[in-house]
Amino acid sequence: MREVYYSSAPTPVTQPAEGDGGRKILGVLRPAAAIAMMAALALMTAFAVNSVNGWGLDGHAAVTLCIFVAAIWFWIFSPVEDTYVALGAAVALVISGTLPMQSLFAALGEDTIWLLMAAFVIASAVASTGLAARGAAFIISGARSVRQLAHLSCLGLVVTAFAIPATSGRAALVLPIFLTLRKVLQDRPAVVKMLAVLFPTVILLSAVSSFLGAGAHLITSQILQSAGFPGFDFASWLLLGLPLGLATSFMATELVVRLFTAAPDRTKPLGINMAELQKDSPQRISGPLDLDEQRSLLLLGAVVTLWCTEPIHGLDPALVALMGALVVSLPSYGSVTLGSALKKVPWSMLIFMAATLALGSSLVTTGAAAWLAHSLLGPVAVFGAAKPYIFVVVVVVVSTAAHLVIQSRSARSAVLIPIVVASAAPMGVEPMAAAFASTAAAGFCHTLTSSAKPVAIFAETDGKANYQPADLLRLSAWLAPLSVVVVLLFAFTVWPLLGLPLITSP
Repeated sequence: MREVYYSSAPTPVTQPAEGDGGRKILGVLRPAAAIAMMAALALMTAFAVNSVNGWGLDGHAAVTLCIFVAAIWFWIFSPVEDTYVALGAAVALVISGTLPMQSLFAALGEDTIWLLMAAFVIASAVASTGLAARGAAFIISGARSVRQLAHLSCLGLVVTAFAIPATSGRAALVLPIFLTLRKVLQDRPAVVKMLAVLFPTVILLSAVSSFLGAGAHLITSQILQSAGFPGFDFASWLLLGLPLGLATSFMATELVVRLFTAAPDRTKPLGINMAELQKDSPQRISGPLDLDEQRSLLLLGAVVTLWCTEPIHGLDPALVALMGALVVSLPSYGSVTLGSALKKVPWSMLIFMAATLALGSSLVTTGAAAWLAHSLLGPVAVFGAAKPYIFVVVVVVVSTAAHLVIQSRSARSAVLIPIVVASAAPMGVEPMAAAFASTAAAGFCHTLTSSAKPVAIFAETDGKANYQPADLLRLSAWLAPLSVVVVLLFAFTVWPLLGLPLITSP
């Protein structure tokens, strides 16, 4: 068993080790993936090493590609921590002279790093007041059927994407709520299993709703900026991501309800009152809001509003987040102290982001990403007029399946986005639209217990299994193709109407 700590969680959240079923599944998938990946990576490395003989890469691009290949190998096949691999790759780039030392250190000072740091401080303060438990109790107590309970829970989970950065943080925040429901509904095991699957499913799919929903979103935006594109901000991501997050989350909710509950479970009336929920909640979940709750709610609303209205007032989102962090930790006013909140910030995640930003930027600026994109996706050009559409389908399918080999969502973006951005324009596709579609598709990571931390967190709690690996496979068999279709539908029809065209003008 391993322990995973998150800033706003009052106690450690135990992440179960992979069960026997998960090991058997990985035993089938990993060897085949390992052989294919090692063959492809060996070929790319050979091309890079032989660049001086006219393969089209200069020295810096060849070195960057070799280091990139090594990082991918370690992320997929080694037990070495993701952050260690990313930081080691960044240091190797500096030592080789490919990446200026100032660029590596500057990555830690990027506004996205400061934005996430301050957002975690705000999240810690909001979580400490009990607002999440109160909101969840209010939503859940209104359910009169299993389907209502599932869809109301889905709505509440989507809202958490705007209060808590990172999916693992949201999972830790709502885990006590699930444990309370498990106790209240202990005489209805099918409903409990359905909720256990539902919570991580919605957490992962709804992350695309918010710019801060996953570190991969910020990495995508920074890589786009490194390539000379505007990137995304909180408001633009909200406009594009929230409709997709709502569509996929409620679609998945209905799917989970139908897969894991029978008709008698769904038709039997359900009644959960506040008194039952209060029994297992250490915080008050009814009655008027206390002063800390009022202040936190007001601050959270103000911060989100300022993020969404950046074009009007011109305040950088990172600066807005820092202002919010100072307010929630203000002596005699805030609900946390700045020192205690900073101790709970997941610094390993922020360092990982900074290192992958440096790696991704190096891929783009040295030309290695362009060469790699041409080598891997160049054959799509043979489809002629259909190549933009084939390219987008390939990008979405590959991004959806990438979680089977690269478990970290941020690492997947660091690997895929430079290639997607470099290859989009030659294929007749807008790079920003292709990057957004890839990042959105990569939000699907439900196949294995090890595919995402929220899935692992809810798989087993208090020594009791909530669902089995076979349940995840059953869900993924339906949800994966549905997710691909929905992302493609949004990419081709919805996002162009919202101001993000997909196909470039001839």
